Amino acid sequence: MIDKSAELDGTRRTLIRGALGAAACSALGPWEAVAAAHALFTSDRIGVVLRGALKSGGREIVLIPGLASSPAIWSSLVARLEGHRLHLVHVNGFAKRPAGANATGPLLDPLATDLARYIKAQGLRAPVIIGHSMGGMLALMLGLRTDVRPARIMVVDMLPDGAAMLGGTAQGYGYLAAQLNGYFTGTKAGRQMLTDMVRQTPGGRDSDPRVIAQALTELAQMDLTTKVRALTCPLTVIPALPGTSQLDSAQVQRYRAAYAGVKALTLAGIGPSAHQIMLDQPDKFVAVVKKFLG
Repeated sequence: MIDKSAELDGTRRTLIRGALGAAACSALGPWEAVAAAHALFTSDRIGVVLRGALKSGGREIVLIPGLASSPAIWSSLVARLEGHRLHLVHVNGFAKRPAGANATGPLLDPLATDLARYIKAQGLRAPVIIGHSMGGMLALMLGLRTDVRPARIMVVDMLPDGAAMLGGTAQGYGYLAAQLNGYFTGTKAGRQMLTDMVRQTPGGRDSDPRVIAQALTELAQMDLTTKVRALTCPLTVIPALPGTSQLDSAQVQRYRAAYAGVKALTLAGIGPSAHQIMLDQPDKFVAVVKKFLG
């Protein structure tokens, strides 16, 4: 006789591990700096670290890492962007940072709101926004707001439909994600299972399981495919390419279809890479970013 509970547990483990593998990024090492004491801005959802000095012709660049990542994910890029001022975001609950307000309730919309507050509080006019994975989704959300008005946006290996990163749809995976979130955060067994799996994941072992569960749930339910067509600033999307001509071509076509209708779209795949392009191909990634900055 089949043990249905054991079968369900196996499905839960498979889904959460797959999602973590697709979205989580390992840090490059300890990121000692914490939230900078910026005037006029406080948040219990994000910290922001400033790097670099703004010179003539330079840009204000907001860098948003992906699921379970710290600002250290951008280290190779930060060292090579002289003349620009970098605003490195650290999401509460990820990579050793206490969860704060992100421990309960909705996540992505409040994060986008606080990022917009930061941009306005710092007087960043026409900032450049670069986001990886979940950070890419947040970058798109910021681009769709009327109170931020970025000069341009770069999305690194993220589709506008979060569930599509795992081969599904928001309509299909969204409901399942909500059920899994209830199990992982609302039951003792689920919380222990999620904690164990997060600890076994390089990019997640130092992150809060509750924040990861909520992030995955909301990403699986979010689909901005039609909304991104309303973006008024140039958008550059960087897919991670597997490294063979056939797979690379399929990946580019997949991304081009997902972002079809965006008025000023540049698609520039980088490979071979799995998902962490800035780690897998740092030189190629820096070159694309410098071209993107103009």
